[in-house]
Amino acid sequence: MTMRDVEASSRAPVRRVVIAGGGTAGWMAAAALSKVLGRAIEVTLVESEEIGTVGVGEATIPTLVTFHRLLEIDEQAFMSAVQGTIKLGISFENWLEPGHRYIHSFGTSGRDHWSAGFQHFWLRGRELGIASGYEDYCVELLAGLEDRFAHLPRNGINYAYHMDAAHYARFLREFSARHGARRVEGKIVEVRTDAASGDITALRLENGDEIEGDLFIDCTGFRALLIGRTLNVGYDDWSHWLFNDSALATQTTAVRDAVPYTRAIAGGAGWQWRIPLQHRVGNGIVYSSRYMADDEAKHAFLSSLEGEVMRDPWPIRFRPGQRQKAWHKNCVALGLAGSFVEPLESTTIHLIQRGILHLVKAFPQTITAVAVDEYNARLAEELQHVRDFVVMHYHLTRRDDTPYWRAITQMEIPPTLRHRIELFRETGSVFHVPGELFGENSWIQVMMGQGVVPKRYHPTADVMAPEDLTRFLDDIRTYVRTTADQLPAHMDYMRRYAPAPKP
Repeated sequence: MTMRDVEASSRAPVRRVVIAGGGTAGWMAAAALSKVLGRAIEVTLVESEEIGTVGVGEATIPTLVTFHRLLEIDEQAFMSAVQGTIKLGISFENWLEPGHRYIHSFGTSGRDHWSAGFQHFWLRGRELGIASGYEDYCVELLAGLEDRFAHLPRNGINYAYHMDAAHYARFLREFSARHGARRVEGKIVEVRTDAASGDITALRLENGDEIEGDLFIDCTGFRALLIGRTLNVGYDDWSHWLFNDSALATQTTAVRDAVPYTRAIAGGAGWQWRIPLQHRVGNGIVYSSRYMADDEAKHAFLSSLEGEVMRDPWPIRFRPGQRQKAWHKNCVALGLAGSFVEPLESTTIHLIQRGILHLVKAFPQTITAVAVDEYNARLAEELQHVRDFVVMHYHLTRRDDTPYWRAITQMEIPPTLRHRIELFRETGSVFHVPGELFGENSWIQVMMGQGVVPKRYHPTADVMAPEDLTRFLDDIRTYVRTTADQLPAHMDYMRRYAPAPKP
């Protein structure tokens, strides 16, 4: 019997789950655990009103829609509470080169054949002069460009949300309370551990109270109070691939109706986001302090904003990378305590969600080494795919107009990413791992949006006669055009479907 087996056998059954920290990560965990396992376990969340959260993650991806359906959350109530709008994709501006724009949408383009994806038929159609722009074959992309949205039968349109993160935490707090989760107000001043096993036994609060538990979830953000400071789990730094280490964020009043997409606007030493809600806009600038001074970033940021600035921009420092173990001993790290990939593709909340869902599916009667290892392997693999996808946006650029972009063009990229890009460039095919976040169409849209044109297509596309290929492409384009034309204006629909409470 190994030491790890002895350690596992000495642990008590997991009955008391303690979540350290609130915010989006903490309350998502509390909501899921209390809803799914609330009759079998006790869920306690400890947070302090004195400690703020980063609170900039207001853009999501479609997996959150699925998460809410699993928890049976009423979408209209949720969207109204968070002043939400719809997100059909992300508009990438100035990434390939200044003045260029493309959209990474959440939809599916065209129709695949079992032997080859739609892109191969489109590539042959373009060669023959009978295919129009790739955007004409995706409902979500065309609807986003034209600021349209409505729910379609049989989940016929893929979408995500823009939302107020602070309101979302409050919404989930109320949801969790209805399912038995207990909130404790207090500042954590000590994390107690067992001298023999090293497991966490309790959180001691400033008022002297101690919150004991069997499993602890670290949602303390970049502080990583449990997983990092107490259990000393190391952190792998990715700043050699992701140069940005600083951000400023603020909100502005809305000056026009919200568009159904996030804007990611590349600048001289980073990029800016614009996330439209019903009554305001979330704004931020992400930049590298090696290439842009803080005061320069603040000036560039404020001078670019539309509408009235509602509060002075607040700074955020971060280090891109991942915790070497998301689960160690009896502690699981979620959110910023476990990893950080800049919010270019709105993956922060998704990665929290994946950590929670993996935990729920593998929830231990008693913590075992093999279950912990499997959890860590799955999370690490998924995070690597997300990292590669984000790094790709920087690597596939033609920009050399600033020292920042010139340094990026010299950057070595992960071998896993290089393989994906070269495979697509040479064959038009997409390397895809079952279960990974970004589907084949996402990789295709970003690679082609940033200038990667495959040298050849699959021979299946040559089997179809030109007149049949014309009809095939025209039928898809007509369906997409007809569907988009039937959709109302995005904000007209939202004002009827889930209007935000009046201020």
